[in-house]
Amino acid sequence: MVSLQKAYFENLETGDQLEVQFNPTELSFSKSSQLAEIAIPGLDSPVIQYVRGSAETLSIDLFFDSTDEGMGDTAAGVTEKVDQFYQLVKQNPDTHATPRLRFSWGQPVAGATSVGALDPAAEASNAPFWFTCVVDSIERRYILFSPQGVPLRARLSVRMREYKTVEQMVAHLHSADHTQWHALKRRERLDQISANAYSTPSEWRRIAEENTIENPLRLTPGTILKIPPIKPASALRRAR
Repeated sequence: MVSLQKAYFENLETGDQLEVQFNPTELSFSKSSQLAEIAIPGLDSPVIQYVRGSAETLSIDLFFDSTDEGMGDTAAGVTEKVDQFYQLVKQNPDTHATPRLRFSWGQPVAGATSVGALDPAAEASNAPFWFTCVVDSIERRYILFSPQGVPLRARLSVRMREYKTVEQMVAHLHSADHTQWHALKRRERLDQISANAYSTPSEWRRIAEENTIENPLRLTPGTILKIPPIKPASALRRAR
C-alpha cells in the first residue's frame, strides 16, 4: 500500500517543520497583473499597457480534530496544535517580519534550498507541489467543543503570498534590447559584474555611467543595477 504524503510547512529560516493533521482537499491559486489603460482620442478602446505583476497567492483550509482521544471531561483540545500554525502569521522578534516558508507535500524537493538565502536560479513555486511564501492571513474557526468548553475541532483558512528574493526576480529579466538587470551582492565589485556580463572586467565604467555611480568603491548591497548591452562591432561601424 502506498503511504499518503502529508503536507507541511517548512520554515526556511530555522528548518523547522509543521506537518498538517489532514491534507487540504482543495488548493486555490491566484495571480494577477496590474494594467493601465491609455486613452488615445479617436480610438474605440484604450491601449492596454502592462505596469507590473502581483505576487501569486495560495489559499487552503486546514482541519484539526482531537476527538479520537475522547470527548469527555479529560478530552484534549486542538488549541496547542492550532496555535503552532497561527504563529506563522506572527512577527518574529529577531527579524521583525513573518517567517519565510515553503508549503509542500512529502520530502523537500531536489534542488530547493531549505535554510538561509534562496537560490536565485530556483523557482519559487511549482504548483501544486510546493509554494515558497509568507503567510498573508489566517482565520481560526473552532467548530466543536467538549461539555467543558474545550475546543475539539478547528478549521484554519490560510492565505499565502508567494515570496521571491530580488535576485530571483531579476535573475532572468531582460528588456527587448537585451538590457540586463543585476541585484548587487555584498562585497561585489563592478569589475566582477562586468566580467560576468561582458566576459571582460574592463567594461565596469559602462555600468557605472549607466547607473550614475560616482564612487564604485561605495556600493549598496541590494541595489538593482542596469547592465546595458554592448553593440556588436558591425553595428558600431554602420553607426559611423
